[in-house]
Amino acid sequence: MTTRPKRAAVDGAELLDRLRATIAQYVILPSTEALDAVVLWIAATYALSAWACAPRLVIRAPEKRCGKSRLLDLVEAACHNPLITVNASPAAVYRSIGSDNPPTVLLDEYDTIFGPAAAGSAEDLRGLLNAGHQRNRPALRYDANSQRVEQIPTFAMAALAGIGAAPDTIEDRAVVVHMRRRAGREKVKPWRIMRDRPMVAAIGAELSQWLLGSLDVLRAAEPVMPVEDRAADTWEPLIALADLAGGDWPIRARTSAVTLTGAKEEQGATSDRVRLLTDCRTIFTTADADALPTADIIAQLRAMDESPWPDLTPHKLGVLLREFDIRSAGNIRFPTGQAKGYTRASFADAWDRYCTPDVPPRTGEPSQPSQPSPPSSDAGRFQTWDGSNRPTKTTVPGLNSDGTVGTVGTDTPRLYVVEGGK
Repeated sequence: MTTRPKRAAVDGAELLDRLRATIAQYVILPSTEALDAVVLWIAATYALSAWACAPRLVIRAPEKRCGKSRLLDLVEAACHNPLITVNASPAAVYRSIGSDNPPTVLLDEYDTIFGPAAAGSAEDLRGLLNAGHQRNRPALRYDANSQRVEQIPTFAMAALAGIGAAPDTIEDRAVVVHMRRRAGREKVKPWRIMRDRPMVAAIGAELSQWLLGSLDVLRAAEPVMPVEDRAADTWEPLIALADLAGGDWPIRARTSAVTLTGAKEEQGATSDRVRLLTDCRTIFTTADADALPTADIIAQLRAMDESPWPDLTPHKLGVLLREFDIRSAGNIRFPTGQAKGYTRASFADAWDRYCTPDVPPRTGEPSQPSQPSPPSSDAGRFQTWDGSNRPTKTTVPGLNSDGTVGTVGTDTPRLYVVEGGK
């Protein structure tokens, strides 16, 4: 009697690494933590029967063309039993989930379903997505034909993609990935469904084979969690799966949980945010400055023709810009004194991603005929600041492109000091 050779154990870490590398070929995610979270979420769809909670995946973007639908395409190709739609009635979704093998619900363009125009018409669908986060939360419906109350299962994995924030009750139960527009320097491989989807789906089949044989282990898992409360409920399946995979995935998963859970969620009008970026670029270009006080930026924004910023405050400005990862530099010492402000460098990445390139990048002032240098007391010449009430008499040499003392031809030296030595 011949004995069959034992099948080699699946290397879970290698499999997750392969899926991670594959996704990175087709879409640029905002961080390594976001990419790791997406990989773990996809894998978790194959072990739904082991989980007490089914985390949602929210793929949100501030504007169009940020890669959210492309990422949802990859999720659809790799996840378990996908059911993707751009619109669906609650009844249809209820009936699709109510089976022994519930699908992974993938909902694109949630902003058209839950947005202001919907006027609350999708509350049933939102309730379904909220209830389906936890096991044993069925929906009750009365069947008039049988005159019975019917229990409809809601427990299923679900991913949503859209512009702006999803309903807060959904995001509270979700792994939230903030997509951003791909910069010109960032290149990806074109996605071709007929060519590429079978290869991604094959990785999904390997995930299924690996995890279906490990369900008992996952059911018994009690991973050490780096987050608490509902965030722990949401992230526990992903971290348990990472612990099962081994390698560096346990550390990756916990880092992702802390990083993505700690991200602050802000809402606002996307079109206004993009205009804000463009207007700020105009202000910095006109001022030809490396840093500007917050008060000056707000005053100039309010003064613009047909300005949408009549009630703009420093707090509101910070909220709008934070969606693009732009933050105040804190206290900056300007020639006129110390004030809170923003640096040009903090806007550079967002300008590159979201603003049309109608303003050429600053490469230095055009050359001018040689002229005598003005005395150090002339207006426009910056002087070093020693912390007293008066500037010192020592003039500041020009700064070269490396930021060291030197000359830069006719370029006007700029001086700003960020508190903290930066």
